[in-house]
Amino acid sequence: MRHLPVCLLLLTFAFAQQEPLQNTVPPEYRPPILRDDDDHQVLPASASKLAPDAAVITIKGVCPPADHGLSRAACETVITRAQFEQLTDALLTNMKASRKRQVADAYPGLLAMAQEAEARGLDKSSRFRERLAFARVQILSQELVRQIDEESANIPAKDIEDYYQAHADAFATATLERIFVPLHKSLNSASNNKASAEILEAQRKEAEDAMTRMAETLRARAVAGESFLALQKEAYTAAGLIDVPPNPSLGQVRLASLPPHHTTVFDMNPGEISPVVSDSTGHYIYKLDTKNVETLNEASDGIRKILQNQRREVAIQAVQKPVTSELNPAYFGLPDKRSGLQNPKSK
Repeated sequence: MRHLPVCLLLLTFAFAQQEPLQNTVPPEYRPPILRDDDDHQVLPASASKLAPDAAVITIKGVCPPADHGLSRAACETVITRAQFEQLTDALLTNMKASRKRQVADAYPGLLAMAQEAEARGLDKSSRFRERLAFARVQILSQELVRQIDEESANIPAKDIEDYYQAHADAFATATLERIFVPLHKSLNSASNNKASAEILEAQRKEAEDAMTRMAETLRARAVAGESFLALQKEAYTAAGLIDVPPNPSLGQVRLASLPPHHTTVFDMNPGEISPVVSDSTGHYIYKLDTKNVETLNEASDGIRKILQNQRREVAIQAVQKPVTSELNPAYFGLPDKRSGLQNPKSK
């Protein structure tokens, strides 16, 4: 197992272009890992019954350190369950069975390549030392973020409750319907090509005014009880659009999911219809069907993730913020001084 550190790095970099780890660690700190092609694959029940010193991979043709003087044909390297799980846990905590199988498939070949590289003296080259030094920096950074992430996950219940009380509006949900009215009618492109700038501007203004009036008309009809689905179709017809109109049913949404200018609809009572809400994207008419507020218990998992992310970011910034860097524009061809770190304080 003398080759374990080298092969761990090889496993890390060999799959650098594969699917990244899907977790909350920032992307720049995620170790590249193997592609998981079968999420449903599991190890057999017999796997957990094997003793820690039981062989799980037997590699013929790769010599263990004590037998490097032997020919490859006489060599055999045995990797025990404990050694293999130490490797997979180092690569990824709680690695899935499909990934473990891929590591097991790739590992013998990597060991053979590493042994041959050492036989050729490549481990003594300056290129190898530089890559190894850079890999060490990367892995140490990843390990620091992993530790920070674990520490950030320890959120006291009092902090979760305080956040809930301070951000009560964020946990309101409502079932909404919405009519979208385009800002203006679709203009005839053939006639537009012949029109002067003044005429074209007048046409655009009239097209916008027409849809503004249409929005108010549709809102009045919605208040009178007409279907939002039918009114949404009519809005698109009036605008001269042939696209499929959007579904007016938004389902259950959070306050934060609405544009800032639209959040006042959460102040309405169930069954109430909003005034026309207009912005640079169009005119909107909302109907609030039901309104609910998540309990502390329902919201606690989401709050925990929010606080964990905040604490992680603070901890990482505490390490990075004091560090600044300066790139030489004569070498890098930069028009001005730019930092090599993602750091707003960099010179």
